Amino acid sequence: MNVMESFKMAVGNIRTSKMRSFLTMLGIIIGVAAVIVIVGMGNGMEIYMTEQFESMGTNTLTVSIYGRGTGRTVTDEDMYDIVGRNSDALELLSPTVTMQSPAKIGTDTITSTSITGVSEDYFTIKDYDVAMGRGLQYVDMLKRSRVCVVGTYLNQEYFGGNALGQTIKIGGTPFTVVGILNEIGDSTEYSSDNAIFVPYTTAARLSNMGTISSYTVTVTDVNNSTWSKGVLEKELFDIFEDENAYTVISMAEILDLMTQMLDVMIAVLAAIAAISLVVGGIGIMNIMLVSVSERTREIGVRKALGAKERYIMSQFVIEAATTSAIGGAVGILFGEGLSSLATAIIVAALDTDLAVTPSAGSIALAVGISVAIGILFGYLPAKKAARLNPIDALRHD
Repeated sequence: MNVMESFKMAVGNIRTSKMRSFLTMLGIIIGVAAVIVIVGMGNGMEIYMTEQFESMGTNTLTVSIYGRGTGRTVTDEDMYDIVGRNSDALELLSPTVTMQSPAKIGTDTITSTSITGVSEDYFTIKDYDVAMGRGLQYVDMLKRSRVCVVGTYLNQEYFGGNALGQTIKIGGTPFTVVGILNEIGDSTEYSSDNAIFVPYTTAARLSNMGTISSYTVTVTDVNNSTWSKGVLEKELFDIFEDENAYTVISMAEILDLMTQMLDVMIAVLAAIAAISLVVGGIGIMNIMLVSVSERTREIGVRKALGAKERYIMSQFVIEAATTSAIGGAVGILFGEGLSSLATAIIVAALDTDLAVTPSAGSIALAVGISVAIGILFGYLPAKKAARLNPIDALRHD
């Protein structure tokens, strides 16, 4: 008997006992579906997380200067010199100054708006586009101009889409709106579109800040972020001679670390879900043992007619593998359906574009494991069937 004949016989036996076969496959179906959904959730979270970090700039380094009483300081001119000297590793620089003063538009006082002093390169660093007017310019930094660029939320909510040329007061100081950014988030009060950007020199003066302590720097190659970070840290160490006087955070390194942690968590969860595959395998073994008992006389007839042990064994192993493979195929369809349902629920409940996206690799792995489990747990019943004594088998009622 060849493999195809064994396969046809296996399918015939499954059709004969549909309910029993379905219950046998149930553990495999649930296990495969669970693995697909969990891995899909991990893939979706990884994609979503990567997109969020990319929006913040995976090619950026965030620098914080503490000093810690060393008596040495780093000015914005010093930082520009450092970037200029290391143009092979570092590219753009923007000092960042957070203003705590509330903004006032007409008679409305706004406390939820983020007000940040930045350089003319900040919008390039963050990949923000100016929809109307202009961005901040180098001359604005030199003259400490009282101009600002606003997000779409302020433009729509307080100016009816006509913010260009209007005035916003920050801490009692009037600023003229010279630019409006394209939508960054969803143009709501608690999104990135509720923001005002002013020249960092102006922000530093109005905030009575002696030395700017926060900077955003881009690296020339995101694949060499660690090396670029080391270059910048060496420059700062040469100035302060104290590693505690500053911190340099690489967004790319944070993303890599979080991705590694997420991969470990998903692997653990997938392994737990795969336990149901083992349970399904035990179910297949049990039902195959029952099948051997039910078909003892048939086995005896075949052996009496000259069927070799390996043929008997291959028949039952193929039947177990077929049962497991069919369960795996149904599990794929069930897992894909659950993934689509989970995506819809997440989007509706969390108002986010996080999607459960199963990978072809996870599907192939789940089906491969299910077939392997069918073969593994079908071996013992198949061996029992192959070793039956034909005379005893023919006497079986």
